[in-house]
Amino acid sequence: MNFVKTLMAAGAAAAMLGLSPAQAQDYKEEYRVSTVVPAPFPWGIAAERWSDLVAERTEGRINMKVYPGVQLVQGDQTREFTAMRRGIIDMAVGSTINWSPQINELNLFSLPFLMPDYAALDALTQGPVGERVFEILSENGVVPLAWAENGFREVTNSKTEIRRPEDMAGLKMRVVGSPIFNDMFSAMGANPTQMSWADAQPALTTGAVDGQENPLTIYSVLNMHELGQTNVTLWHYVADPLIFAVNQEVWDSFTAEDQEILRQSAIDAGAHGIEVARKGLTEDDQSLVDEIRGYGVNVISLTDEERQAFIDATRPVYEKWTETIGADLVKMAEDSIANR
Repeated sequence: MNFVKTLMAAGAAAAMLGLSPAQAQDYKEEYRVSTVVPAPFPWGIAAERWSDLVAERTEGRINMKVYPGVQLVQGDQTREFTAMRRGIIDMAVGSTINWSPQINELNLFSLPFLMPDYAALDALTQGPVGERVFEILSENGVVPLAWAENGFREVTNSKTEIRRPEDMAGLKMRVVGSPIFNDMFSAMGANPTQMSWADAQPALTTGAVDGQENPLTIYSVLNMHELGQTNVTLWHYVADPLIFAVNQEVWDSFTAEDQEILRQSAIDAGAHGIEVARKGLTEDDQSLVDEIRGYGVNVISLTDEERQAFIDATRPVYEKWTETIGADLVKMAEDSIANR
């Protein structure tokens, strides 16, 4: 009799929340969200905003906790997608770069000098290319919901200003663990070294590596000028879109109503994250660039001619990786940018 009463009480509680008893039992006490960096980085801000919006809009039915530093995958950011697909983690706000070793098409956003500006980036993520990428992810065991942004990646180093590919000759550069980055920096004459960001910071401090490439928001929050990174070249060579995604089985466990809340909350959090990621870096607002210059950093803006030299140097990499990504998807991206 006590067991029956317990079931009746559970059913009543579930009904108050608009759920069947089975649905209420299927929901976890906590859903683990993986991300690489926490707030105050735009990436972490977007992830936290998603968690907060979902908790508010579901009245606590869905409790998401953000685990930054990819601590759920032992600090190896390139394992994040596989862990989510297998259900080791429930959700993620992940980088297209970090997921590209598993999903070749995501290397599209790392094609050297494909996207010259934010309008080009938006033309991809908010157009047919973005839709196709989401279809591909859906075919691989995760449910993509929305886009956010880590930003355009700029190059920094402790040795010299970089205006030409020749200036990179012999520089030891930390790059992320995706093969296309090795190819790009090798093509420009540098000596690329793949390592996690956890390993990169002490390597920069000790001079074990000379430089790195990251969005200026990462540079600013980490005070990289204090790590000897006193030469910055703004070259917009690749961008780093972020994707909100959920493991397929976890997604299927939610009601249709809660699925829509998760999706819309991701869209809203992504829009906020993009706004934060671009603050101080747009044509009409260069305040973050000015702030970095104020630390005595040598910030270089390339001329069209100087940028073209890097485009020419990396063109063989572009062509090689077009075959890996898929020529049709690359052509779709080129057309979207041309028509932006």
